[in-house]
Amino acid sequence: MTPPESATLNEVAPQQPVADTKELIKEVLEAYPEKTRKRREKHLNVYEEGKSDCGVKSNIKSVPGSMTTRGCAYAGSKGVVWGPIKDMIHISHGPVGCGYYSWSGRRNYYIGTTGIDTFGTMQFTSDFQERDIVFGGDKKLAKLITELEELFPLNRGVSIQSECPIGLIGDDIEAVAKKSAKEIGKTVVPVRCEGFRGVSQSLGHHIANDAVRDWVFPQYDKEKKAGNIPDGTAYDVAIIGDYNIGGDAWSSRILLEEIGLRVVAQWSGDGTLHEMINTPSVKLNLVHCYRSMNYISRHMEEAYGIPWLEYNFFGPTKIAESLREIASKFDETIQQKAEEVIAKYEAQTQAVLEKYRSRLEGKTVALMVGGLRPRHVVPAFHDLGMRLIGTGYEFGHNDDYKRTTHYIENGTLIYDDVSAYEFEEFVKELKPDLIASGIKEKYVFQKMALPFRQMHSWDYSGPYHGYDGFAIFARDMDLALNSPTWSLIGAPWKNAEAAK
Repeated sequence: MTPPESATLNEVAPQQPVADTKELIKEVLEAYPEKTRKRREKHLNVYEEGKSDCGVKSNIKSVPGSMTTRGCAYAGSKGVVWGPIKDMIHISHGPVGCGYYSWSGRRNYYIGTTGIDTFGTMQFTSDFQERDIVFGGDKKLAKLITELEELFPLNRGVSIQSECPIGLIGDDIEAVAKKSAKEIGKTVVPVRCEGFRGVSQSLGHHIANDAVRDWVFPQYDKEKKAGNIPDGTAYDVAIIGDYNIGGDAWSSRILLEEIGLRVVAQWSGDGTLHEMINTPSVKLNLVHCYRSMNYISRHMEEAYGIPWLEYNFFGPTKIAESLREIASKFDETIQQKAEEVIAKYEAQTQAVLEKYRSRLEGKTVALMVGGLRPRHVVPAFHDLGMRLIGTGYEFGHNDDYKRTTHYIENGTLIYDDVSAYEFEEFVKELKPDLIASGIKEKYVFQKMALPFRQMHSWDYSGPYHGYDGFAIFARDMDLALNSPTWSLIGAPWKNAEAAK
């Protein structure tokens, strides 16, 4: 049994007509004042086949008071790009609240002894008080770095993740970083990721990437010039933008190494500073989360001539497609091994499909997540016979939506930076069988008696990448949809029908 092409899903659960969905958007927007309505209608649309994009505006400031699900630039830098680098200490420079909120929140699995040689789940803050706002925090920051070096001597370096007050009062974290780096003899990276910058966490990704470019890669250049970088192999690759949620990067790494590639760097999830420094030596960068790491990948292509490739290891269809595309960048040996690996997992894949497809086929899903998930997980649902009826990004850009057109079908509802009100109204009308979104939406929809999966950190499950991950993904979707709990309560529309 081969996973079906997404086109066959038209026979399973026809999409709502495009005209009807466009009318739904108009009805939902009627609740807004005219100015807000005009702003929000640009961010909502229905995908029509043959078009090169989804027809929505993106990466624009949220409407005040709209209950956006977005984060800030600090969240994008500390929580996504830098935070998972396990052997560095990441200082939340500012009031304690931001750091505490981001402390150990995304299940970025790592190997090591916490507090000795790894620090990913620890919270370090300069704990700004009123006097620090008045007199500045540079001296406090320098003292903190010195104390951390005494307490945790096996750390490999420090990053300074600046919070809003730092940018407002003008502290010179770059000067502190340079001086401290000389004193402790380690890498100290200042990151200007104040939360008020930009319109979402997306700018934080970009700023963090630029910090890698300006403060980490020069170390590679220096060592390369001195002849201290050993020659690699023709098969050296790096996994970029996989945060190892629930062990995802490990699942991906298994497949890449099985086809004969050598993964010499993996970041941020379970990543190290040394791996980051040596990434410019690889032959190919494999980018998982395009939105958060395309900037540094493009830089490496321009500065070091390293090509990059976005891959997708969600679901057997895309796993096989991605393995073949990756292998095509290497010789026939790797290409042959890729075919062998795909064949090796065929029986396992068929067993998963035989067990779960009949239980999930025809079920509909509404997605709303960040990063790559609004498009990358779609084929995994398709492999199980499920259909996507709506999708959108928290902080996507126009190029994300263009890439999304390769994954979705005609009539799919598209919503950018959707508000809580809009999302609830769309769900009430479209009546999806499953909501796949974030923690902020989880309990709202579960209280509406709707099956839900938290897709930012796999609802405390995972991994979802790779063939082994697909088995877990299928099981979790089955558990969510077919739990006997839902027979005890009813979704609002089911209760209304029963009352008639």
